[in-house]
Amino acid sequence: MSLRVLGVDPGLTRCGYGVLDAGRGRGASLVDVGVVRSAPEDTIDLRLLAISRGLEAKLEEHAPDVVAIERVFSQNNTSTVMGTAQVSGVAILLAAQRGIRIAMHTPSEVKAAVTGSGRADKKQIQTVLVKILGLSEAPRPADAADAIAIALTQLWRGPGPVRLDATGGARTSAQSRWAEAERAARRARESSTSRF
Repeated sequence: MSLRVLGVDPGLTRCGYGVLDAGRGRGASLVDVGVVRSAPEDTIDLRLLAISRGLEAKLEEHAPDVVAIERVFSQNNTSTVMGTAQVSGVAILLAAQRGIRIAMHTPSEVKAAVTGSGRADKKQIQTVLVKILGLSEAPRPADAADAIAIALTQLWRGPGPVRLDATGGARTSAQSRWAEAERAARRARESSTSRF
C-alpha cells in the first residue's frame, strides 16, 4: 500500500495544499494540488472557517496517511505570522480529529530535502518538482508548489509524529523519546535523593 501525504503551506489568504503518493525509491506521483482561499475583507473567524472547510474537504477526498505542515517561524510581520500560525493550528486539529499523524518541517529542511541546499530559492525548488513529478510546469500559485515540496520532504525524510518542546519548537519522535528518557532519569535521581 502506497503512502499518501497531504502537504500544507499555511497561509490566511492562500493556504497551499498538495497531495502526493509515494512511488518506488524516491519517486512520487501528484494526486492533487491547489490553494484554499479566504477573503481578506472577512473577519478572522470567517477566514479561518473558510480555510478549515477547504482543508477538511481535501482530507475527506484524499484520506492521507500523514499531514505535513510547514513550521511557522517568527518574522518581522507579526500579523502575517499570527495568521499563518492560526492556519497551522486548524490543519493540525483537522488531522487530529481524523487520527491522521502530522509532521512539521522548517523551510530550510524543505529546501534541503528537495534540492540538496538549505539556501535554495523558490525557482530551484519548482524546477526540481517539475522534473521529479513529470509536470509540464510548476504548480501555481507559489503556495501550491510549496505545499507539494513539503509533502515531498515528508516522503523522503519524514520523521513521523511531532511534538512541541517547551519552547514551542517542533521535535521529531526520536527527539521526543530522548527528552522522555531525560525526564525519567531526572525523576529517578530526585526520587533517590528524597529518601535521605
